Amino acid sequence: MMISKKLMSRFRTLTVNSHVSTKSIQGLLLFFQILGLFLIMARDFANFDKTKLYFMIALIGFVYISGKLVQKFTRGDYYIMLIANMLFSIGILEIYRLNNKLAYRQIIWFCIGIVAFWVVYLILKYVKIWSKMYYFYAGISYLLFIATFLFGRKINGAKNWIRLGSNFAFQPSELIKIAFVFLIAAYYKNRDKFEKDIFKKYSLHFFFYTFLGFLFLQKDLGTVLVFSGVFMFAQYMYEPHRKYMFINLLVLSCGAVLGYILFTHVKVRVKIWLDPFKYADGMGYQIIQGFYAIASGGFFGKGLGLGRPDYIPFAESDYIFASICEEMGILMGMGVVMLFLILTYRGIKTSMEQHNKFYKYVAFCLSLIFAFQSLIMFGGILKLIPLTGITIPFVSYGGSSILSSFIALGILQYASEENI
Repeated sequence: MMISKKLMSRFRTLTVNSHVSTKSIQGLLLFFQILGLFLIMARDFANFDKTKLYFMIALIGFVYISGKLVQKFTRGDYYIMLIANMLFSIGILEIYRLNNKLAYRQIIWFCIGIVAFWVVYLILKYVKIWSKMYYFYAGISYLLFIATFLFGRKINGAKNWIRLGSNFAFQPSELIKIAFVFLIAAYYKNRDKFEKDIFKKYSLHFFFYTFLGFLFLQKDLGTVLVFSGVFMFAQYMYEPHRKYMFINLLVLSCGAVLGYILFTHVKVRVKIWLDPFKYADGMGYQIIQGFYAIASGGFFGKGLGLGRPDYIPFAESDYIFASICEEMGILMGMGVVMLFLILTYRGIKTSMEQHNKFYKYVAFCLSLIFAFQSLIMFGGILKLIPLTGITIPFVSYGGSSILSSFIALGILQYASEENI
């Protein structure tokens, strides 16, 4: 009993003084950004004009202010925004080093993402009907899938992009992930009611497998992996009928084998995964260049601008983790992995402490999305699993990825508030 009281007292002390830790993290983030700006200026001093300097200073200020606003105007977890800002800062430095035009676009998307974060947060704060909109989430997902089929473009073997104009394209599946999380949460929130109706009882399984069917037809198997992982873990946590989990695992395993048999690009990726050096001059070139980049960077890296990540195809998106490891070192790569571990931990902690069942399920599933997307990409780059064409949230280049990640973060921020 005495030990329990001491632990509770220590917890209250940490809670009261948590602003000190927050200030420390903000200070570290600010130091890292200023150091990165200095390194960029030193690397390309002759071509670094005042416009670029003002642009980067404005970015640093915007990142700092976004963290302070969360701390001032929300009652939830202050750290998740700081973690996202740190991940974005690491990614944008490497993207700027690779292609400054892409970096400017990424910064614009970051600003749009911050606005979306607050819009979503405020909507959730003042509108309280989300747990009752089960069929709406399914309907909006189907509409986005149909739009992808009608207007989508095939890129790298998967038809999952919609192009609007000459300079903008987005992935509807990024938004469908969030709708899918709300669909799962709404089902388990109302599960007792749905159990009384045979059609509603199995409706979540129906929606899940039709979503996978659409993704399968689009050949977007990376997103299939994310959806399947989130669904299976949600069932493990919240589904009392354990037989469903084993049946789904069997069906998904058969689907994976079927995908390998039907799709040529899946066979290619498996071949590369098994022996990339056998195809070093062709389809194995990307993964081998990623290996060389990580190995040549060593523990502390070659330095920003001193490596050759431009040798890696899609270095700013699919392979940005290898680019970071080459120029900032394996130490920074480990830091990126740790930041995702902390982000996932904070989300699951929010889920465990939340009394509102709907937001409990939402926080858990969103945390899984961040975890699965990052782990799948880390595993693919390090050749632990076959590579897939998804992004690392907040780090990789991509407007729809940044936007959807900050929308998810705004939802998680609201879910972390007490007494919802």
